[in-house]
Amino acid sequence: MIKYLLILLFPLIAFGQTQVQEIKALEDLGNTYVQQNKWEEAVLIFEKLVEVDINNANYHYKYGEALGRNALSNNKIFALFMMNEVKEEFLIAAKLDSIHIDSRWALVVYYTELPGILGGSIRKALAYTDELQIISPVDGYLAKGYVYEYEEEVGLAEENYKKAIEVGGSITCFNKLITFYKENYEPKKAISIIEEAYMELHKDTLNYQLGEVSATFNIELYKGENSLKKYIDNLSSEDEYSIKWAYVRLAQIYKHKKDKVNALNWINKALKISPDFDPALKEKNLILNM
Repeated sequence: MIKYLLILLFPLIAFGQTQVQEIKALEDLGNTYVQQNKWEEAVLIFEKLVEVDINNANYHYKYGEALGRNALSNNKIFALFMMNEVKEEFLIAAKLDSIHIDSRWALVVYYTELPGILGGSIRKALAYTDELQIISPVDGYLAKGYVYEYEEEVGLAEENYKKAIEVGGSITCFNKLITFYKENYEPKKAISIIEEAYMELHKDTLNYQLGEVSATFNIELYKGENSLKKYIDNLSSEDEYSIKWAYVRLAQIYKHKKDKVNALNWINKALKISPDFDPALKEKNLILNM
């Protein structure tokens, strides 16, 4: 595949006469490789596109992303030595386009997660969250929440995720705060935000999420049961959680209620769909041993 791509790309670089439509097709191919996690192929595509149009911020961003992902997928130690090159591509993208959101998000993550000895810097990460705040307030709040959460500044993370909801109000904003509460073992707050999100957005996926929190933390079991049954009744192809997971969560709720008959009934529904579904098999053993 790599040899074929080199042959394909050679005329593009050598003669510089590629039409816009051909460049767009090449970018689409690169995006397809990204979606397929074919990072080596994606690196080759976006490297050439950067050469074709060195002032295209998006090409630099995508090239940096592909470089980083490819390095991490091969060798994590080698990836550390690639990080400076990855960072440079993100910096170029941000410099070329003063409102390029993705490159600034990438720099926030880079400076937050990389150890200080290797160039990480919370101060720099927060500086890019400030830039995001100007370009897109909701991204700014989400980015600040991410940095503070990483630093275990729980109060500041919660505050910024709440502000993101106030400004953006999207399912993405709500999910950030829901996940934050679950990871910090605050299920009551998680359920409260899920209910608020459902009142605003009426997305069926939130019914599953409420049931999941209920089943996982053994809390608000009546709400969890009703929400999961509502999710099952309204399930569509757009919903992200499979019905077998809804069955498992219901089984867990009935297990918490000490209702072995109903717990087995729901877990068997999950296993009927997928007999080798490991979470269901483990749950069934727990139910049988009640």
